[in-house]
Amino acid sequence: MGSRDLEQYAQATLEIGFGETTADGHITLQPVYCLGNCACSPSVQINGKVHARVDAGRFDELIGELNDCVHVPARSQVSEQATTCFYLPQDTTAVALGADAVGQQLVEEYADRQADFSLLRTGSRGLFFLEPLLEVDTDQGRIAFGPVTDSDIASILTALEGDPSGHSLYQGDIEKTDYLAHQQRITFARAGIGDPICLDNYKSLNGFKGLHQALLLTAQGIVDQVKQSGLRGRGGAAFPAGIKWQTVLDAPGKQKYIVCNADEGDSGTFADRLLMEADPYQLIEGMIIAGLAVGATQGYIYLRSEYGLAFELLGKAIEHAVAAGFLGNDIMASGRDFHLQLRLGAGAYICGEETALLDSLEGKRGMVRVKPPLPALKGLFGKPTVVNNVLTLAAATTILDRGGEAYSDLGLDRSRGTLSVQLAGNIKRGGLIEVGFGLTLREILDNYGKGTLSGRPVRAIQVGGPLGAFLPESHWDTPMDYEAFAEIGAMVGHGGVVVFDDTVDMAAQARFAMEFCAVESCGKCTPCRIGSTRGVEVIDRIRANQNREDNLILLHDLCDTMEAGSLCAMGGLTPAPVRSALSHFSEDFRNHDLGEQGNA
Repeated sequence: MGSRDLEQYAQATLEIGFGETTADGHITLQPVYCLGNCACSPSVQINGKVHARVDAGRFDELIGELNDCVHVPARSQVSEQATTCFYLPQDTTAVALGADAVGQQLVEEYADRQADFSLLRTGSRGLFFLEPLLEVDTDQGRIAFGPVTDSDIASILTALEGDPSGHSLYQGDIEKTDYLAHQQRITFARAGIGDPICLDNYKSLNGFKGLHQALLLTAQGIVDQVKQSGLRGRGGAAFPAGIKWQTVLDAPGKQKYIVCNADEGDSGTFADRLLMEADPYQLIEGMIIAGLAVGATQGYIYLRSEYGLAFELLGKAIEHAVAAGFLGNDIMASGRDFHLQLRLGAGAYICGEETALLDSLEGKRGMVRVKPPLPALKGLFGKPTVVNNVLTLAAATTILDRGGEAYSDLGLDRSRGTLSVQLAGNIKRGGLIEVGFGLTLREILDNYGKGTLSGRPVRAIQVGGPLGAFLPESHWDTPMDYEAFAEIGAMVGHGGVVVFDDTVDMAAQARFAMEFCAVESCGKCTPCRIGSTRGVEVIDRIRANQNREDNLILLHDLCDTMEAGSLCAMGGLTPAPVRSALSHFSEDFRNHDLGEQGNA
C-alpha cells in the first residue's frame, strides 16, 4: 500500500477529509509531507509518535489503540553487576518499527529471570531494513540480531546461552556486513555505537578533537582548512563552504550569526535527522567551529517541527555542553564565547530555503527574500550570517581534526569528501550509505538496495528530493558528483535516492511535482505561485488527451517561465522532474486514468 492508497483508506475509515475532525471529537486528520522516515514508508504520526510501514490492517490497529494507556518506552539502564549489555536504537525509524516494544520485552524477560543486564538506547546505524536492530556484547564481540520484534526476545536470550549464530535473525558483527563494510563512514562513524547524549562517549570516540584544533588556529586559519578541504554545502545548492565562511569573516560588523538549516524536508531524505538523533554533539561542535571561524558568538539550530525526538535530544545535548564548558562564555577556558539556541519551525517546506528560514527565525512568516544582498552579508536581523546544512557543519569537525587536505583526498573532481546517500522508496534494503563521491546509481542499487521491495523491475529513480529529475536506466551509470549530474540535467541535492518500480505512472509524478509546488509555495513570486497551479491544470489536460500537442508546448513554455522568473529554487527547480518525466517517460502522458498515482 502506497501513501496515496493509505490516505484514501484513512479518509474512508474515519469518514472525514483532511482538516476535519471525527464526530466524537477524538481524531483530526492532517496531511504531512515528510516525517524523515522515507525508507520505511508509508508512515503515520499519531500524538507525536511515528509509525512505519503502515497498511490498512496496521492503521486499524493504531486507531484501536488510541484509547490505551500511554506507553512509557524502556530507557537506558546500566547495572554495574551486569555481565551482559544490549544496544537498542531509540531513533525515530527504529521506534516507528517497534523498538520500544523490544526494549520493554527485554526488561520483562530479565525481570522474570531475576538477572542483571544493561540496556543502552543508541542512535541508528542507518540499516533500516534491519530495524529494530538489537546488538549485544558477547565473548566473541558485539553481535547483532535484526529485524527483531518483541516476540523474538525469549529465543534470542536462549540463543545467547549457546551458539547465537544459529538464530534466524543473527547478523554477526554488524560492521562487517556487506552493507556497512564497504562504506566510508566519517560523518556517521559514531552513529549507533553508544548513548547519543553521553559526553564521555562522544569524547572517547574522537569528539571535540576538531574544536581543540580550531582553538589553536586563527579565524582565517580555520577558514583556510575548510577551503582546502573542498567542502561544498550538503543541503542541495553545493556552494563552497569555505567561500561562504570567508565572506562572513570579511564582512564588517561586530555581531554575526551561525544558523544551522535543520529543516530537512526533501522526499527520500533522513540523514540530518539520523545524525541529530545519533550524534548531536557533532553538530554542536561543528557550529562552534563555524562561530570561531567567522567571529560569531551566537548560533541557532532551526529544526523542523516533525522531528520531535531530535528536538528532545539536541536540547539535552546543548544543556550538557553548556554545563561542561563547551558552550557559553569562555568556552574551554579559551577566552572565546559561543551560545547556541534551538528553534522549532512550523512545518513549511519553503522554510528550508535559507532566506525564508531567516524570516521565520525572526518571527515573521517564512517568505523568500530577494537576493542580493546575500545572507552572508545581510542575514539574520540584518547581520552577516553563515547558513549551513546539518551535514555541512558536521563535516567541519572532521576537517579540523584531520586537516583539510586529508578530507579532500576523498571524493571525485570538484566533489570532495563523502556523500550521504539516503536510499528509499520501493527498495528492499533502504537506509543510509556514506561513501566518497563517485559511486553510481547502479552500484547503489546492486550493492546496497538489492532490488525493489515489490520484486518488480526498477523503472525510474529520483535523486535530489521532490525537485530532482527522474532518471531512466540509461543514466544509472553516471557517477554521483555535482558536475556529472548537472550534465544530465539532474542534481545530487541532499543525497535522497527514491526508487520506483515499473508500475509507476510518471505523468502522475510530474503532476505531483507541480501540485507540491502549488501547495508549498510562499506565494511571493508569480511564476512559482501561479505557474505551478497552471502546471497541474495543463498536465491534467495532457493526460486526458485534450489538445495534447498544444498543451505540451504550453507546458514547456510554462517550465521555461518558472525556471527563469522564480525568486528561489522552489519554483526554479520544479520543472526538473516535469521535464525529465516528459523526456524519458513520454508514453505515460497519453490517455489514461487520472486517478492513478504510481507506486514508490
